[in-house]
Amino acid sequence: MTEIQIAAVGDLMVKRYIISDAKQPDGTYSFSPLFAKVAPYLKQADLTIGNLETTFAGSGPECRKSPRSGGPIFKCPDELAPALKEAGFDVLVTANNHCMDYGAPGLVRTLRVLDRNRIDHTGTAKSLEESKRTLIKNVKGITIGILSYTAGTNRIPVPVSKPWLVNRISTPKIIREIRDLKKKVDLVLLYLHFGSEYRYTPNKRQKELVNLFFKNGADIILGSHPHVLQPLALRGKKQFVIYSLGNFVSTKLMNIPYTQSGIILTLKIKKDERGHTSINNVGYIPTCVDRRIKSGRKVTEIIPIRDALKRSDTDIRTEWRNLMNRMLKHTTSILKRE
Repeated sequence: MTEIQIAAVGDLMVKRYIISDAKQPDGTYSFSPLFAKVAPYLKQADLTIGNLETTFAGSGPECRKSPRSGGPIFKCPDELAPALKEAGFDVLVTANNHCMDYGAPGLVRTLRVLDRNRIDHTGTAKSLEESKRTLIKNVKGITIGILSYTAGTNRIPVPVSKPWLVNRISTPKIIREIRDLKKKVDLVLLYLHFGSEYRYTPNKRQKELVNLFFKNGADIILGSHPHVLQPLALRGKKQFVIYSLGNFVSTKLMNIPYTQSGIILTLKIKKDERGHTSINNVGYIPTCVDRRIKSGRKVTEIIPIRDALKRSDTDIRTEWRNLMNRMLKHTTSILKRE
């Protein structure tokens, strides 16, 4: 028998003030403090995955922000990538509504930065050949195929000549790819960027897609995009879904405090002597994003909420402690199983 643990987080939205807090006196950036308190949990897992909802578009003229975006444009210094690797991330999904923020050149450059830092990725591709390769991870003898798709790209068009750049949600295509992958792996994991922003429950389309993909062989479905948590469900010991993992890194959005809270989801997977796999345990570590002044400068950190509340630190403001208690209560209420 073999048992492994998968850890998964939601959106990694490294926005402006988080970037400014990471800037060093010499002009470089250090994002390690952002992940320092959650890294031990991420590293405990045998496979850790998250959604990279930004780009590594650089500062050169070849990557220009799209003038046709239906939303904000995201770009982050390259120094985030080694910090993610150091924190324990093994796989980043890149199919989301911000992957085309700096056009095809920005998308391709983002993947090259991930490649340089030895972080596997899926959801977007640098070439037609790469788009045909499926990410399969062999974790202690358990093979996991990972697929990633997005409902949209903020109205930024993908070049007609390069439709393979971004995996869009297309049910016939996804069903075909699930079925093909099912023959090669022990588990099929889908990471879908879908749903309605700032809604705490999945919409009808999310539920329809999840049921359809489960019916056609998906084992684990992870959702992102709403920027808040949505419910999870374990169906027997064979199928698991969380409709939205919420934000793992973000500033407060739309004045909603729960856009700064998320979880580290943990799934224990067991493979028995006959080669049958099952989802043996589901857990989660509630997190939030905190910004405070340390040693005279502003610092942004992802905080495991329960760890912080156990401490009697006088540097935790009463207001912030009260908010963390509300976040914890909100998280546990949302994540009641269907």
